[in-house]
Amino acid sequence: MKIAPGVIMYKISVIPGDGIGKEVMEATLHIMEAVDLNFDYEFTDAGDEYAAKSGIPLSEETIDIVRSSDSCLFGAAGESAADVIVKMRQELNLYANLRPVKSYPGTKSLFSNLDFVIVRENTEGMYSGIEEETEEGATATRIITRKASERISKFGFEYAVKTGRKTVTAVHKANVLKKTDGVFKESFYKIAQNYPQLKSNDFYVDATAMYFLTKPEIFDVIVTTNLFGDILSDEGAGLVGGLGLIPSANIGDKLGLFEPVHGSAPLLAGKGVANPSAMILSAALMLNYLDEVEEAKKIEKAVVKTLAEGKIVTRDMGGNASTMKMAKEVKKNLENL
Repeated sequence: MKIAPGVIMYKISVIPGDGIGKEVMEATLHIMEAVDLNFDYEFTDAGDEYAAKSGIPLSEETIDIVRSSDSCLFGAAGESAADVIVKMRQELNLYANLRPVKSYPGTKSLFSNLDFVIVRENTEGMYSGIEEETEEGATATRIITRKASERISKFGFEYAVKTGRKTVTAVHKANVLKKTDGVFKESFYKIAQNYPQLKSNDFYVDATAMYFLTKPEIFDVIVTTNLFGDILSDEGAGLVGGLGLIPSANIGDKLGLFEPVHGSAPLLAGKGVANPSAMILSAALMLNYLDEVEEAKKIEKAVVKTLAEGKIVTRDMGGNASTMKMAKEVKKNLENL
């Protein structure tokens, strides 16, 4: 651990998890050695492999470790993802999921000018986990509350103000889900009244999915419900070169948890070929959350330089570098900034 004199020490909980999560986490922590900040890492376990040893995928001890930290870096969970990351979002009240969609040079991005953010409500909706079997099949309960809808809308508008963005768009299906998405839409425009300097509008989720393919440049900040945000986030990843490039943040009032969106990818695990970019950029999101904005910018610049040069990148980016070899190149570029 590098100690920079006179600089605050951040306590960071680290959950490598399953599959390529462990590999991209190792790569990211290697790069973090070049950041001019102090970190006190506390490692803990969750996921499929932990469940095989302990009988449960997520322990109360791990939740307590994350709760007591300044922030958390999370790699990936396999089949137990719903019992790990979804549970942590709910237990720790990490109500906002932030997923940037950004075009980078040297990638397979379908568009060269994209830079928007999806702000997804993280605690309710179809992921409330209330399901039951019936004689005919099964039913699921979709929960949309005014409190959560207003809270996520405020987060979206505040994020737009903080980052200098101009438009906030609500995405819903209130023409069909008249009650639940009716509450969401009404709550969004109630909050919008407090931000007259920003443009606010809304689209149906199906129209949004089409606009992602036909005119995605119209989006700036998108605020939406849990399931819609999950689906649109993966579509957004497809626009800019794949899941290996998309970071994410889970943020509450007192804590942030940062993870790539690509999952544990068991078919790639152990081969050293996973793209570490999403995990590295998730660490940059963490630094932004900690108000270490300049260090976050440096990490992103180092990743962009590595991708743009295209010489030492993983095979999904058209190269043949291993996960750690690409990470070492990012670190070298970071040190030379």
